[in-house]
Amino acid sequence: MTVRTRPALWWRMGIVLSAGLGLILGTAPLVYFTVQSNVIVFGYFVGAVYWMLKRDTVDAPAPRLRGAATLYILITGLVSHILLEHGANPLPGLVSGPDRLAHWSSFFLHYVTPVMVIVDWLVLRPRNAAAWKDIPLWLAFPLGYAAIVLTRNALFDDYPLPYPYFFFDPTTKGYGYVWGQIALLTVEFVVLAAVVVGLDRLGTRIAGRLRPVPQSAGTGTGTGTGSDTGTASGTASD
Repeated sequence: MTVRTRPALWWRMGIVLSAGLGLILGTAPLVYFTVQSNVIVFGYFVGAVYWMLKRDTVDAPAPRLRGAATLYILITGLVSHILLEHGANPLPGLVSGPDRLAHWSSFFLHYVTPVMVIVDWLVLRPRNAAAWKDIPLWLAFPLGYAAIVLTRNALFDDYPLPYPYFFFDPTTKGYGYVWGQIALLTVEFVVLAAVVVGLDRLGTRIAGRLRPVPQSAGTGTGTGTGSDTGTASGTASD
């Protein structure tokens, strides 16, 4: 069986399609974290599909980068749905109203792509690829994004779209509010990064339990039983 017939390849091609449609159908500039995170996902999974075809493998490359992309798109989905949309149902705008293309773009960027990437992270290989020490490295991008937004607006008063998100805007509640929001978001991002690592561990355990244990060709002697036990233990730890 070649990789072209494996669900992992087609699922990841679906992620490329979802992120690509979201970016193409929308008009939001690159200044938004949503757009940047989806560009990262799109670029990573294009590379992953190429890697899989080239090497005929179901394993995605660069596990650390895969974990980072997963965290960023998870942040995008949750911040949009909870903080920006206040839990509103995204479906009605897809079938009615003058801005259906914009709604479809938002739906792909904030819902379809994040869900598909999380499923990929939880179900597909490689497993046990994330480490707790990766979390500070992953957080460098969202925290750097916040630092760039605030520094840019302090240096350039006439920058178009100075505050992409309300929690960066000091004009109404001051910088104390902004720094408080950034501190709160940092804590939440650390928790989400830990969730990403935890999901990797959870996916490994689930895969180990679902994987069939090879049956010994022996006829149940004492030595054969010990061999079977060793095989089962090794399989569960893979």
